[in-house]
Order: sequence, then C-alpha cells, then structure tokens
Amino acid sequence: MTDNMQLQMNEYLPLRDVVFQTLRQAILRGTLQPGERLMEIHLAQKLGVSRTPVREAIRMLELEGLVHMVPRRGAVVAEITKSDLEDVLEVRAALEELAVTKACRNMTKEQIAQLRQAAEKFADCLKREDLMASAQADVDFHEIICEATGNRRLIQILNNIREQIYRYRLENLKDKNSHHNLVEEHQIICQALEERSEEKAKLAIRHHIEQQRQSIIESLHMETAEENEKEAPRS
Repeated sequence: MTDNMQLQMNEYLPLRDVVFQTLRQAILRGTLQPGERLMEIHLAQKLGVSRTPVREAIRMLELEGLVHMVPRRGAVVAEITKSDLEDVLEVRAALEELAVTKACRNMTKEQIAQLRQAAEKFADCLKREDLMASAQADVDFHEIICEATGNRRLIQILNNIREQIYRYRLENLKDKNSHHNLVEEHQIICQALEERSEEKAKLAIRHHIEQQRQSIIESLHMETAEENEKEAPRS
C-alpha cells in the first residue's frame, strides 16, 4: 500500500518530523492499513531518506498510539479498536456540542450559506460513491461550524481529533445504508444553526456522532466476523 505514499516536504521542519507527518497521514488515510508492518529499510527507500528519521518517526507514531511494537514482527500499524473509537468520539461529541452552541450565536448568513453548500457537496460525493471526496466534504462541513465559533483553541483541538478519526470516518462511509441518514443529519444541523436554536443544534450533533459510532462498530464487527470465517479450518 506504500506505492501512493510520497514525502510531504517542509523546509521549516526537521526531516524526522517531515517523515512523521507523511507516515501519520498515510495511516490516517488508509494508505498504510491496520496490521501492516512498517519496515524501516523499505520505507526509507520509498521516501528517499536514511533509516534514522524513519526509525525516529516510528517511535513518535508509537507514542500517538498509531503504531504498536509486536515481538518478532517489529512496528505495525495499530488496529482500529472499539475502545479507541469510544474514547475519541466521546471527546469529539462534547467538543462538537460546544462548537455548535457557539456557532449558533456567531454564524453569519454567509457562513450558513457555505454550510448548506458543503452539505450539498457531501451528498453529491456520496451519490458518486467517491469515499475519499465524501470524507473530505464531511470534514469541510464540520470545519465551517468550527470556524464560526471564533475560538482558535477549540478549532485547533477539533482539527486534531478529526485527523485521528479519519480512519473511522472512512469505515462509516463504506456502509451505503447509512448515506441517506448522514445527508439528512447534515440538513438537520444546518436547520438548527439557521434557527439559532442551541438545544436543537446540540441534540442534532450528538445524534449525528452517536449514529456514526454505531455504524462504525457494526462495520468493525462485520470485518472481524469475515476474518474469523476466513481463518476457520475447512471441514
């Protein structure tokens, strides 16, 4: 899966940090998949760097919980677990409720119009079954709300959390049965913000995230069942 991975150069960052950011994005976006081994020599050759910055970047990824060290296998991309999902979505739900509360007070008509457009773009991407574009459109939708809060620290923290749940978001979008509900939920959020109803907005965003949680857990259960079936001995 590393064929599509390229070093994201930044002249202001040490090479170790550049490699770290490149590998981090590759994991979050699924280029490097859960359970995949991170072999220093192979990654160094692919990225055109020495093994030292790759080794240091892998240690940083381990501290973030994106990589685990497995005996006799070395570094592997961490699996998507129910526990991790529950933790991150619990934090996200609380922060998103704060965001819509502040957005209800601060959003301009222009920002509400942008939010409507983002919701339409998301729906269009789903119709075209473009998962990567759909995931980005969903990020854009929530970022408009976040920007409307005017709270720079809240924006920074939520952006970091959204990166952490990118892998989960893609799992959610794989379930075509959820597409209609996702589009509808975005519309309800838009309506609540347009009405400046803080209670409606908080209920809508809480429901939106809870539905996402349930959908991803179902997807993870299905994948686990399929893997167990493949590994089961044939009679």
